Amino acid sequence: MSATPSDGDFAGRKITTRSLLEMKEQGERISALTAYDQTMAYLLDQAGVDVLLVGDSVAMVVQGLATTVSVTMEHMVYHASLVRRGVKRALVVGDLPFMSYQVNSDDALRNAGRMVQDALVEAVKLEGGLSVCPTVRRIVDAGIPVMGHLGLTPQSIHKFGTYQVRATEEREADELRRDALALQDAGAFAVVVEKVPAELAKEVSESLEIPVIGIGAGPYCDGQILVSHDMLGLYTRFKPRFVRRYAELGKDMQAAFEHYHRDVKSGEFPTDAESY
Repeated sequence: MSATPSDGDFAGRKITTRSLLEMKEQGERISALTAYDQTMAYLLDQAGVDVLLVGDSVAMVVQGLATTVSVTMEHMVYHASLVRRGVKRALVVGDLPFMSYQVNSDDALRNAGRMVQDALVEAVKLEGGLSVCPTVRRIVDAGIPVMGHLGLTPQSIHKFGTYQVRATEEREADELRRDALALQDAGAFAVVVEKVPAELAKEVSESLEIPVIGIGAGPYCDGQILVSHDMLGLYTRFKPRFVRRYAELGKDMQAAFEHYHRDVKSGEFPTDAESY
């Protein structure tokens, strides 16, 4: 039988929702990044990243849309199934897109089930606090792990009207504290906290038994997540303050494409050595 990339060249133990809880208990930070296809997922998994989120950010960094609200369940199931093919070790979490869980808990459970059955993800993520807790509980009770998402919630961008920092005022900060505890009580295994003051994120992280994964929420969370295309310099329409660029692959790729274009035009590619 011929070997395949999944036959043993993934290192480390399988990450589960229980693993993340153990990491928090032991003070080990959790690394998370987004993925949308098999190639990127494979590389992230090989790098040892703990959690791969198939985010609805695919709308912006892959589909070229202005917001995440146009992503459908069909899109998310498709991209999640691609990611799952490239992963052996990391925990794969699939975003439930806008209007896939807000109408009623029956729809929410059905769509969460699609992500697990059709795309083979191991958990789902949804946005919102107290108002979505009955839905979270329903999904968890069916055996599907749920990750929450508080602070700046991109699916509500038309409500917010801005991507500015959230929970800077005490009223909204109190709501975030309340919502985080409510999600934990509803059975969520982790919570993403996006673009909130670092001290508030620290307080929430210390108050919860479940991991808090920050994005633009300072250094005190139990883990961090970024959009892979942002940290690689592939998506350059804007660069949030919280994004650290670990590479400038967009510039490198454009230079490579231009080089190829010149070589084809000049006849320098292909050479005799590159021909049969």
